[in-house]
Parts: sequence; C-alpha cells; structure tokens
Amino acid sequence: MPLVYAGVCSHAPGITGRADQADPVIREQFYAAFGAMGESIRASGAEAIVVIAAEHFANFFMNNMPSFAIGMSDSYDGPIEDPDWLGIRPFVAPGDRDLSERLIREVMKTSDVAYAEEWRFDHGIAVPLHFLTPQFDVPVIPVNINCQGPPLAPLERVWAFGEALRRAADAVPERIAIVGTGGISHWPATPDSGKINEQWDREFLDRWCGNDREALLSYDDATVYADAGQGGFEIRTFLAVSAAAGGAKGMVQFYEPIPIFAVGCTIASYSLG
Repeated sequence: MPLVYAGVCSHAPGITGRADQADPVIREQFYAAFGAMGESIRASGAEAIVVIAAEHFANFFMNNMPSFAIGMSDSYDGPIEDPDWLGIRPFVAPGDRDLSERLIREVMKTSDVAYAEEWRFDHGIAVPLHFLTPQFDVPVIPVNINCQGPPLAPLERVWAFGEALRRAADAVPERIAIVGTGGISHWPATPDSGKINEQWDREFLDRWCGNDREALLSYDDATVYADAGQGGFEIRTFLAVSAAAGGAKGMVQFYEPIPIFAVGCTIASYSLG
C-alpha cells in the first residue's frame, strides 16, 4: 500500500528535559506543532511508524557502527537515558517483528542494512514518540542512520536508502508513516551547545521543502561541519525522508531556534497527494 505520511521533526533531549527553561510561548507553539503532526499521522490511518533517527552511541558504538540499521522486534524499551534527566518516564513501545522483517527483506534488495532484535530507545526516538504517540499505542519500526562516527555514508547512499524504504513501504499491505528525526544546525556536547545557525537552517528547509535531489545532495560534510556543527550531520535523516517522499513538495509547520533546547526546532511534512 502506498506510503501514507512523510515528515520530519527535531529530537533534542532538552525539548523535554529542559522544558521549564524555554520561553513558554514559543515552547507551547512547538509542542502544539508536534501534537498536530501526531494528529496528521493518526488521520492518515498509519498502522506503523518508521522512525528514521540518528542514534547517539547508546546501542551502536565504534566497535560496531552500521551505516544503516532497522529494528526487528515486537517491543522496545526506553528511554535508555536517566528518565529524570530526559523528562520522559520509562515506557515500552510496541513494534512489529513480522512487518520489520518484510521491510528489511525489501530494503536489502538495493541497500545494505543491518538489523537489531534488541534496541533500547534513546532521546532520538523517545522524544518524538513522547509527542507523536503519547500512549505508545502505534507500532514503531526504528531505523538508524549513522550520523555520529565518521566515516559517514555519502549522501547519495542515504538517498538510495530512503528510496528503498519507500519501495518497501509500498510493497506491504500495512499503511506506513515515515518520520525522520534529528537536528539541523547544532553543536551538542560541546562548548558551543546552544548555538544555532538560523540562516543555514532556513536555507536547508527551503531545499527540503522543494525536494530537489541535486540541491539536497550538494551538501558536503566539511561545509556542514563548519556551518552547522557536528549535529548537522543528522540532515541524513531528513534527506532519507525526502527520497522516500518521491518528489513530493513539503511545508514547514514550525521552525524556531530555541537555544535552551540546543537546536533549531522543526516540524515539517511532505504532501504525498
């Protein structure tokens, strides 16, 4: 069945862990945009959400760092971080092992992908789910793109992986939503944490909404690192959704730099038509 939803959102731990320190007006606008995204996913009739995230050395480390990985389990625990620090209580998110395996088999036809039958969600997935499926009642298929430990997959390979995910979603009878989650410009865990390059972010989002493959793949990691920080490597999760959207055009529902959250906070989606 054709893909029913494609969108992106931010996932920084401060979004929930430092909520009390943000401007309350902007924070509530951001939270409302997250809630509206969840409502759109439910309205699409999605029976599972493929969450494309950038895992933060919680499950994958330098002794085993796949470029691409997909979870294959009937449930996932979270958060792996201290719940009091993250501001999210322990949860069990439902998965769907059979659906995961069918998606993985299809993706494997054109893209090399690892799979994991054990996966504890860190903030990269826990924060979006906290807002999008607050009851943790929709099956989740976690997907990781290595955005942390170079060498990173070339953007062309990320695009091919996104296309493979779309083909896999279209090949199953279940209605699938795809959500990419990451930061745009940010410098996490550095002295520059809280710095945000708003101009760079807005230019990137313009390219993302236009879904111009050539423009999106013109970024290079050295320039991204200089202009958007090491956190900017997470644009890979956004680009995978662009590829999965198959040329559809997008719209930004919310963007605002929120320094206490240490990232330009984003909610955006494609009109699949």
